[in-house]
Order: sequence, then structure tokens, then C-alpha cells
Amino acid sequence: MYNSGNFFDRQAIPSEDFPRIAAQVAHFQRVIVECHPKLTGIHCAKFQQLVGTQLEVAMGLETSHAETLQLLNKQMTTADFARACEELLQESIDLRAFILLRPPQTTEQQGIERAIESVRFAFDCGVQCCVVIPVRAGNGIMDHLQVTGRFSPPKLSSLETVVDETLALHRGRVFADLWDLAQFSTCAACVDKRIRRLEQTNLTQRVSRQVTCPVCG
Repeated sequence: MYNSGNFFDRQAIPSEDFPRIAAQVAHFQRVIVECHPKLTGIHCAKFQQLVGTQLEVAMGLETSHAETLQLLNKQMTTADFARACEELLQESIDLRAFILLRPPQTTEQQGIERAIESVRFAFDCGVQCCVVIPVRAGNGIMDHLQVTGRFSPPKLSSLETVVDETLALHRGRVFADLWDLAQFSTCAACVDKRIRRLEQTNLTQRVSRQVTCPVCG
């Protein structure tokens, strides 16, 4: 189990604070909040009414691969995610999903295939926007798993593949998480070009010509 905390032991924001929070964000065209799929409910619809603008709820699906999802200790199932999506869509609330690229105990190819499958699943649930996040070391747990051979960070090219193939589905927006992407590159000669291509893809939501590199091919 990689998530040692019990999410559901935390206190939710008291509903009496909603009006004050809504007043601070009501001037935005869109308000995006993150929420665990098991913590959505009528309070989301009430908050959207208070805000008076478009509410978008971002949820961590992480992966649609059942065994890996259980391993991550997300404390939910894909059915829980789908149910949350259905309830939120009934209230005209937009949906965003976070997808992990190559979580622990996943090969490079499995990471690519399962990330693509997860984006497909999110779109099937009515999600309009997916963010693909390459799994990083650096939080202690991932570093330990990397040392013991149970985790390896994905390649930058794998992120490109997932974004390209899921955008080509034309079912919704797909974004690559761009934070510190250079760490995933295996080639210094083309890393900047690849990152710029992903930046442009995020902005245009179009698949552009792939980078060719004389060093890594």
C-alpha cells in the first residue's frame, strides 16, 4: 500500500464556510476544485449554485487498472469513480480526471497501455478533460520502491505517445503535466524540443509532427 494516510479521516470543509468561499471566487468564469470521488455529493451542487458560475470537479482516477488502483490505496474502485461522474454530470458540473503514467509495478509498455485505457475509461464516464501525470520519485516512498526495483519513472517519449493517442480519439481535452519534464528524458539533444512540442500540444489540443532526433532516433 503506497498511500499511508486514511483520506476519509479528514474533516470536510464545513458547509457554513461555502458562502464566504463562493464570494471570493464568483468573479471567475470557471472554478475548478479537487475532490476524492467518494466525497462528491449534494454539497457540490449547492456550491455551484452559490458560486453562480461553471464548477469543474477534478478527481484522481489514477488508473482504471483494478489491481494497480487497489495497490495505490486510493480507497475507491472504478465503479466509485463512475458513480461520482454520473452524479456530478446530472448537476451540470464539468469533470476533469488525473491519470498516472507508469505507477509502481508497471513496465514501460504497460504504463503506456494502461494510461491510454484509463483516459478512455474517463471519457466513457463523461469526463471532458484528462491530465496525464508521469509518476515521479522524490517523495520517499517512490524512492524506496525504485531502489527495490518496484518502480521506474516513465520515459518522456511514453508521455508523448499517451497524449498523442488519446488526443487522436477526439473525445475530450488531454493535457500533459509539464512539471520538471526534463528528468524523464533519456536524450539531452532533443529534450527541449520534446517539451516544447508537449507545451504546444497542451495549448492547441492538436497532435503535431513528432520530434526526430539524430542522436536517439
